Amino acid sequence: MIASATPMRWLPILLASTAVAQRPAKPLRFDLAAIPATRDSFAFFLDHVERGSALWQYETRGTGAHQQLVYTATSQFEPVEEQVRVVLDRATSRPESSFYHVDRVSETSDTDMVEYDLSVENGQVRGRHRYGLRNGKTSEVPVHATELPPGAVWSYYELYAAAVTNAAPGDSLAVRAYSETGDSLETLSLVAEQPTTIEVRAGRFDVLPLRSGHYRVYVTRAAPRRVVKGETLDGRFSFELAGSTPVAPSSGSP
Repeated sequence: MIASATPMRWLPILLASTAVAQRPAKPLRFDLAAIPATRDSFAFFLDHVERGSALWQYETRGTGAHQQLVYTATSQFEPVEEQVRVVLDRATSRPESSFYHVDRVSETSDTDMVEYDLSVENGQVRGRHRYGLRNGKTSEVPVHATELPPGAVWSYYELYAAAVTNAAPGDSLAVRAYSETGDSLETLSLVAEQPTTIEVRAGRFDVLPLRSGHYRVYVTRAAPRRVVKGETLDGRFSFELAGSTPVAPSSGSP
């Protein structure tokens, strides 16, 4: 239900759904230090008509041995509104916490709100899911404690895409990922396509397209590394970078 209703969650769910194998898959590697501290704004399009916008922020917090990458995102895609907040260990990419909230899930659904609040404690994902109905009732469901294997990531691929370090054209890559909506482990997989140059509102960029399932994202090939465009393969839905500003590092706790 969420995957069909909310544009930001299309990205990790679809990328996790189907591997398009051209070569035997190799482990997908990330370096979160490659992601600059920025605030990126995007425009959403459906059938080439602008239908909404999003703001993604990447912020570095902490000093010394433990630094965190805090990713926050808000989006509005008529009539859906979403909020995301993800915290990762910046050095190891290890998941630490994940929060997601969506209002007006679907015009045809009885469910009017979905929210989850998760954290990793002693290597296990714990937390809760909350659901709100149009009649005003709410329910809360605790998640089953799930052991994260070494190297596993959250399912927010838009967060990790710019940090991929070992994707060459034609490569098939995979990593274990925890599905926040499904409360389960799955495989996040992608194929790197041929480098190209694209033009979006924010400018012209040399990019590496990364594809999986029914989705493609375009990641810059030089610093600053970032996602500048995403699209479904049928061409109906897309988003593109409209602007970017730097964010100062913070020494406070998230």
